[in-house]
Amino acid sequence: MQRRLLHRVLLIVGLVAFIFVVGTIGFVLIEAYSWFDAFYMTLTTITTVGYAEIRGLSRAGRVFNSFLILFGVSAMFLAIGAMTQTIIELELQDRYGKRRKRRMIEQLHDHFIICGFGRVGRNAAYEFQRANVPFLVIDRSEQRIEKATSSGMLGIVADATRDDSLREAGVLRAKGLIAALPSDAENLFIILSAKTFNPKLTVVTRASEEESEEKLRRAGADTVFTPYSMTGRQLADSLLRPHVVEFMDFGRSNIGPELRMEQVCVTPNAELTRKTLGQLLELRTSGVIVLAIRKKGGVTTFNPPPEFEISAGDFLIVMGERSNLQRLEQILTS
Repeated sequence: MQRRLLHRVLLIVGLVAFIFVVGTIGFVLIEAYSWFDAFYMTLTTITTVGYAEIRGLSRAGRVFNSFLILFGVSAMFLAIGAMTQTIIELELQDRYGKRRKRRMIEQLHDHFIICGFGRVGRNAAYEFQRANVPFLVIDRSEQRIEKATSSGMLGIVADATRDDSLREAGVLRAKGLIAALPSDAENLFIILSAKTFNPKLTVVTRASEEESEEKLRRAGADTVFTPYSMTGRQLADSLLRPHVVEFMDFGRSNIGPELRMEQVCVTPNAELTRKTLGQLLELRTSGVIVLAIRKKGGVTTFNPPPEFEISAGDFLIVMGERSNLQRLEQILTS
Protein backbone atom coordinates (compact mmCIF):
# COMPACT_ATOMS: atom_id res chain seq x y z
CA MET A 1 0.00 0.00 0.00
CA GLN A 2 2.72 2.49 0.97
CA ARG A 3 4.72 1.64 -2.14
CA ARG A 4 1.71 2.17 -4.37
CA LEU A 5 1.00 5.59 -2.82
CA LEU A 6 4.63 6.60 -3.17
CA HIS A 7 4.60 5.56 -6.82
CA ARG A 8 1.49 7.67 -7.38
CA VAL A 9 3.01 10.76 -5.75
CA LEU A 10 6.18 10.42 -7.83
CA LEU A 11 4.08 10.06 -10.97
CA ILE A 12 2.12 13.24 -10.17
CA VAL A 13 5.26 15.25 -9.43
CA GLY A 14 6.89 13.99 -12.61
CA LEU A 15 3.87 14.89 -14.74
CA VAL A 16 3.60 18.44 -13.37
CA ALA A 17 7.36 18.97 -13.70
CA PHE A 18 7.22 17.75 -17.31
CA ILE A 19 4.45 20.24 -18.17
CA PHE A 20 6.43 23.11 -16.60
CA VAL A 21 9.58 22.16 -18.49
CA VAL A 22 7.79 21.85 -21.85
CA GLY A 23 5.89 25.14 -21.37
CA THR A 24 8.97 27.08 -20.27
CA ILE A 25 11.13 25.80 -23.12
CA GLY A 26 8.32 26.41 -25.63
CA PHE A 27 7.88 30.09 -24.71
CA VAL A 28 11.65 30.60 -24.76
CA LEU A 29 12.04 29.10 -28.24
CA ILE A 30 8.85 30.44 -29.87
CA GLU A 31 8.43 33.88 -28.25
CA ALA A 32 12.03 34.50 -27.15
CA TYR A 33 10.93 35.05 -23.55
CA SER A 34 13.51 35.06 -20.79
CA TRP A 35 13.59 31.90 -18.71
CA PHE A 36 11.84 33.58 -15.79
CA ASP A 37 9.14 35.15 -18.01
CA ALA A 38 8.61 31.80 -19.75
CA PHE A 39 8.22 30.03 -16.44
CA TYR A 40 5.82 32.70 -15.17
CA MET A 41 3.76 32.49 -18.35
CA THR A 42 3.56 28.70 -18.02
CA LEU A 43 2.55 28.99 -14.37
CA THR A 44 -0.29 31.46 -15.02
CA THR A 45 -1.51 29.36 -17.96
CA ILE A 46 -1.75 25.87 -16.40
CA THR A 47 -3.08 27.20 -13.08
CA THR A 48 -5.91 29.04 -14.94
CA VAL A 49 -5.12 32.30 -13.10
CA GLY A 50 -5.81 34.26 -16.27
CA TYR A 51 -3.44 37.20 -16.01
CA ALA A 52 -2.68 39.14 -19.17
CA GLU A 53 0.11 37.98 -21.42
CA ILE A 54 3.55 39.46 -20.70
CA ARG A 55 3.53 40.67 -24.28
CA GLY A 56 1.46 39.79 -27.31
CA LEU A 57 1.85 36.28 -28.66
CA SER A 58 2.46 35.44 -32.28
CA ARG A 59 0.27 32.95 -34.14
CA ALA A 60 2.74 30.16 -33.38
CA GLY A 61 2.81 31.23 -29.74
CA ARG A 62 -0.99 31.15 -29.52
CA VAL A 63 -1.13 27.70 -31.08
CA PHE A 64 1.47 26.46 -28.61
CA ASN A 65 -0.35 28.15 -25.73
CA SER A 66 -3.63 26.51 -26.78
CA PHE A 67 -2.09 23.04 -26.52
CA LEU A 68 -0.44 24.04 -23.25
CA ILE A 69 -3.83 25.06 -21.85
CA LEU A 70 -5.45 21.79 -22.91
CA PHE A 71 -2.75 19.46 -21.64
CA GLY A 72 -1.45 21.60 -18.79
CA VAL A 73 -4.80 22.35 -17.17
CA SER A 74 -5.87 18.69 -17.57
CA ALA A 75 -2.63 17.59 -15.94
CA MET A 76 -3.14 19.98 -13.03
CA PHE A 77 -6.70 18.79 -12.45
CA LEU A 78 -5.48 15.21 -12.63
CA ALA A 79 -2.72 15.98 -10.13
CA ILE A 80 -5.14 17.69 -7.73
CA GLY A 81 -7.56 14.77 -7.95
CA ALA A 82 -4.82 12.21 -7.44
CA MET A 83 -3.41 14.09 -4.45
CA THR A 84 -6.87 14.33 -2.89
CA GLN A 85 -7.37 10.61 -3.40
CA THR A 86 -3.97 9.89 -1.87
CA ILE A 87 -4.72 11.98 1.22
CA ILE A 88 -8.08 10.26 1.71
CA GLU A 89 -6.53 6.83 1.30
CA LEU A 90 -3.80 7.66 3.82
CA GLU A 91 -6.39 8.82 6.36
CA LEU A 92 -8.51 5.71 5.82
CA GLN A 93 -5.45 3.50 5.99
CA ASP A 94 -4.38 5.07 9.27
CA ARG A 95 -7.87 4.78 10.75
CA TYR A 96 -8.55 1.21 9.67
CA GLY A 97 -4.93 0.23 10.35
CA LYS A 98 -5.26 1.29 13.99
CA ARG A 99 -8.59 -0.51 14.28
CA ARG A 100 -7.13 -3.66 12.73
CA LYS A 101 -4.10 -3.52 15.02
CA ARG A 102 -6.35 -3.12 18.05
CA ARG A 103 -8.35 -6.20 17.02
CA MET A 104 -5.15 -8.20 16.56
CA ILE A 105 -3.93 -7.21 20.02
CA GLU A 106 -7.28 -8.14 21.58
CA GLN A 107 -7.00 -11.60 20.00
CA LEU A 108 -3.56 -12.27 21.49
CA HIS A 109 -3.39 -14.93 24.21
CA ASP A 110 -0.33 -16.53 25.83
CA HIS A 111 1.83 -14.08 23.93
CA PHE A 112 5.06 -12.31 24.81
CA ILE A 113 5.54 -8.56 25.31
CA ILE A 114 8.82 -6.85 24.46
CA CYS A 115 9.21 -3.46 26.14
CA GLY A 116 11.77 -1.50 24.16
CA PHE A 117 12.92 -2.05 20.58
CA GLY A 118 16.55 -1.08 21.03
CA ARG A 119 19.46 -3.39 20.34
CA VAL A 120 18.44 -5.89 23.04
CA GLY A 121 14.71 -5.84 22.34
CA ARG A 122 15.22 -5.93 18.58
CA ASN A 123 17.29 -9.12 18.74
CA ALA A 124 14.78 -10.72 21.09
CA ALA A 125 11.98 -9.84 18.67
CA TYR A 126 13.85 -11.38 15.75
CA GLU A 127 14.31 -14.58 17.75
CA PHE A 128 10.58 -14.68 18.58
CA GLN A 129 9.83 -14.12 14.92
CA ARG A 130 12.05 -17.03 13.90
CA ALA A 131 10.36 -19.22 16.51
CA ASN A 132 6.94 -18.20 15.10
CA VAL A 133 5.42 -17.34 18.48
CA PRO A 134 2.94 -14.49 19.09
CA PHE A 135 4.50 -11.34 20.53
CA LEU A 136 4.01 -7.59 20.74
CA VAL A 137 6.55 -4.75 20.78
CA ILE A 138 6.11 -1.56 22.83
CA ASP A 139 8.34 1.46 22.29
CA ARG A 140 8.05 5.24 22.62
CA SER A 141 9.73 5.85 19.26
CA GLU A 142 7.50 5.90 16.20
CA GLN A 143 10.51 5.20 13.98
CA ARG A 144 11.36 2.03 15.89
CA ILE A 145 7.77 0.81 15.77
CA GLU A 146 7.66 1.53 12.04
CA LYS A 147 10.81 -0.55 11.65
CA ALA A 148 9.22 -3.38 13.63
CA THR A 149 6.02 -3.16 11.60
CA SER A 150 7.92 -3.18 8.31
CA SER A 151 9.58 -6.41 9.49
CA GLY A 152 6.16 -8.03 9.94
CA MET A 153 5.91 -7.54 13.71
CA LEU A 154 3.01 -6.24 15.77
CA GLY A 155 3.91 -3.09 17.69
CA ILE A 156 2.39 -0.05 19.38
CA VAL A 157 3.81 3.39 20.16
CA ALA A 158 3.41 3.71 23.92
CA ASP A 159 5.26 4.19 27.20
CA ALA A 160 5.75 0.73 28.69
CA THR A 161 6.18 2.18 32.19
CA ARG A 162 2.52 3.30 32.17
CA ASP A 163 -0.14 0.91 33.40
CA ASP A 164 -2.58 1.70 30.58
CA SER A 165 0.10 0.82 28.01
CA LEU A 166 0.61 -2.61 29.57
CA ARG A 167 -3.12 -3.19 29.69
CA GLU A 168 -3.40 -2.20 26.03
CA ALA A 169 -0.68 -4.75 25.24
CA GLY A 170 -2.74 -7.49 26.90
CA VAL A 171 -0.51 -8.09 29.91
CA LEU A 172 -3.38 -9.88 31.68
CA ARG A 173 -3.40 -12.52 28.91
CA ALA A 174 0.35 -12.59 28.26
CA LYS A 175 2.67 -15.49 28.93
CA GLY A 176 5.93 -13.60 29.32
CA LEU A 177 7.46 -10.13 29.22
CA ILE A 178 10.89 -8.76 28.38
CA ALA A 179 11.81 -5.43 29.99
CA ALA A 180 14.58 -4.18 27.70
CA LEU A 181 14.62 -0.44 28.33
CA PRO A 182 18.06 1.15 28.78
CA SER A 183 17.27 2.40 32.29
CA ASP A 184 17.15 0.01 35.25
CA ALA A 185 14.64 2.28 36.99
CA GLU A 186 12.25 2.09 34.03
CA ASN A 187 12.60 -1.68 33.87
CA LEU A 188 11.84 -1.78 37.59
CA PHE A 189 8.59 0.16 37.06
CA ILE A 190 7.59 -2.19 34.25
CA ILE A 191 8.23 -5.29 36.36
CA LEU A 192 6.27 -3.96 39.34
CA SER A 193 3.27 -3.05 37.20
CA ALA A 194 3.35 -6.24 35.12
CA LYS A 195 3.60 -8.53 38.15
CA THR A 196 0.77 -6.63 39.85
CA PHE A 197 -1.52 -7.14 36.88
CA ASN A 198 -0.47 -10.75 36.20
CA PRO A 199 1.40 -12.53 39.03
CA LYS A 200 1.85 -15.66 36.85
CA LEU A 201 3.67 -13.68 34.17
CA THR A 202 7.27 -14.74 33.48
CA VAL A 203 9.41 -11.61 33.39
CA VAL A 204 12.93 -11.36 31.96
CA THR A 205 14.94 -8.15 32.10
CA ARG A 206 18.39 -6.67 31.62
CA ALA A 207 20.40 -4.78 34.21
CA SER A 208 22.82 -2.08 33.17
CA GLU A 209 24.37 -1.98 36.63
CA GLU A 210 25.25 -5.08 38.65
CA GLU A 211 23.92 -3.42 41.81
CA SER A 212 20.44 -3.32 40.26
CA GLU A 213 20.25 -7.08 39.70
CA GLU A 214 19.04 -7.93 43.20
CA LYS A 215 16.50 -5.07 43.19
CA LEU A 216 15.04 -6.25 39.90
CA ARG A 217 14.71 -9.77 41.28
CA ARG A 218 12.98 -8.50 44.40
CA ALA A 219 10.58 -6.55 42.19
CA GLY A 220 9.50 -9.82 40.55
CA ALA A 221 11.90 -10.49 37.67
CA ASP A 222 12.31 -14.22 37.10
CA THR A 223 15.58 -13.80 35.18
CA VAL A 224 18.00 -10.86 35.12
CA PHE A 225 20.79 -10.57 32.57
CA THR A 226 23.77 -8.27 33.01
CA PRO A 227 25.13 -7.75 29.47
CA TYR A 228 28.55 -6.47 30.51
CA SER A 229 29.36 -9.30 32.93
CA MET A 230 27.99 -11.87 30.48
CA THR A 231 30.10 -10.45 27.67
CA GLY A 232 33.18 -10.50 29.89
CA ARG A 233 32.65 -14.15 30.78
CA GLN A 234 32.09 -15.08 27.14
CA LEU A 235 35.28 -13.31 26.10
CA ALA A 236 37.26 -15.19 28.72
CA ASP A 237 35.60 -18.51 27.86
CA SER A 238 36.40 -17.97 24.19
CA LEU A 239 40.08 -18.11 25.15
CA LEU A 240 39.93 -20.67 27.95
CA ARG A 241 37.25 -23.05 26.57
CA PRO A 242 36.78 -22.20 22.89
CA HIS A 243 35.23 -25.55 21.94
CA VAL A 244 32.66 -25.31 24.73
CA VAL A 245 31.70 -21.82 23.56
CA GLU A 246 31.44 -23.05 19.99
CA PHE A 247 29.13 -25.87 21.06
CA MET A 248 26.91 -23.53 23.09
CA ASP A 249 26.69 -21.11 20.18
CA PHE A 250 25.82 -24.08 18.00
CA GLY A 251 22.86 -24.91 20.23
CA ARG A 252 21.67 -21.31 20.53
CA SER A 253 21.98 -20.28 16.89
CA ASN A 254 20.51 -23.48 15.41
CA ILE A 255 23.33 -23.91 12.92
CA GLY A 256 22.36 -26.22 10.10
CA PRO A 257 19.24 -26.65 8.03
CA GLU A 258 17.15 -28.43 10.69
CA LEU A 259 19.20 -29.08 13.83
CA ARG A 260 18.13 -27.13 16.89
CA MET A 261 17.86 -27.24 20.67
CA GLU A 262 14.46 -27.04 22.36
CA GLN A 263 12.64 -27.60 25.64
CA VAL A 264 9.55 -29.84 25.77
CA CYS A 265 7.14 -29.89 28.70
CA VAL A 266 5.47 -33.17 29.71
CA THR A 267 1.72 -32.62 30.10
CA PRO A 268 -0.42 -34.55 32.61
CA ASN A 269 -2.32 -36.35 29.84
CA ALA A 270 0.79 -37.61 28.04
CA GLU A 271 1.02 -41.35 27.44
CA LEU A 272 4.51 -41.58 28.94
CA THR A 273 3.70 -39.86 32.22
CA ARG A 274 5.19 -41.74 35.19
CA LYS A 275 7.29 -43.92 32.89
CA THR A 276 11.03 -44.07 32.44
CA LEU A 277 13.11 -42.33 29.83
CA GLY A 278 14.15 -45.71 28.43
CA GLN A 279 10.53 -46.46 27.60
CA LEU A 280 10.49 -43.55 25.24
CA LEU A 281 11.58 -45.78 22.35
CA GLU A 282 11.35 -42.98 19.81
CA LEU A 283 14.38 -41.36 21.43
CA ARG A 284 16.58 -44.27 20.34
CA THR A 285 15.46 -44.22 16.72
CA SER A 286 14.57 -40.58 16.03
CA GLY A 287 18.00 -39.06 16.59
CA VAL A 288 16.80 -36.85 19.46
CA ILE A 289 19.33 -36.38 22.26
CA VAL A 290 18.09 -35.67 25.81
CA LEU A 291 20.64 -33.30 27.32
CA ALA A 292 18.89 -32.66 30.64
CA ILE A 293 15.58 -32.96 32.48
CA ARG A 294 14.34 -30.24 34.79
CA LYS A 295 11.90 -31.60 37.36
CA LYS A 296 8.83 -29.67 38.39
CA GLY A 297 10.47 -28.88 41.72
CA GLY A 298 13.36 -27.12 40.03
CA VAL A 299 16.06 -29.83 40.20
CA THR A 300 17.90 -30.33 36.90
CA THR A 301 19.51 -33.65 35.97
CA PHE A 302 22.07 -33.59 33.16
CA ASN A 303 22.56 -36.60 30.90
CA PRO A 304 19.71 -38.53 32.56
CA PRO A 305 19.99 -42.36 32.57
CA PRO A 306 17.42 -44.61 30.82
CA GLU A 307 15.77 -45.49 34.15
CA PHE A 308 15.01 -41.84 34.90
CA GLU A 309 11.27 -41.43 35.52
CA ILE A 310 9.31 -38.85 33.52
CA SER A 311 6.55 -36.98 35.35
CA ALA A 312 4.00 -34.35 34.41
CA GLY A 313 5.46 -30.87 34.57
CA ASP A 314 9.00 -31.98 33.72
CA PHE A 315 10.93 -30.13 31.02
CA LEU A 316 13.13 -32.13 28.65
CA ILE A 317 16.06 -30.19 27.17
CA VAL A 318 16.58 -31.95 23.85
CA MET A 319 18.55 -31.53 20.63
CA GLY A 320 17.70 -32.92 17.22
CA GLU A 321 16.14 -32.24 13.86
CA ARG A 322 13.01 -30.11 13.76
CA SER A 323 10.73 -32.90 12.50
CA ASN A 324 11.92 -35.31 15.20
CA LEU A 325 11.48 -32.68 17.90
CA GLN A 326 7.94 -32.04 16.71
CA ARG A 327 7.16 -35.77 16.89
CA LEU A 328 8.62 -35.93 20.38
CA GLU A 329 6.52 -32.96 21.46
CA GLN A 330 3.39 -34.68 20.16
CA ILE A 331 4.21 -37.76 22.24
CA LEU A 332 4.89 -35.81 25.44
CA THR A 333 1.88 -33.50 25.09
CA SER A 334 -0.72 -35.87 23.58
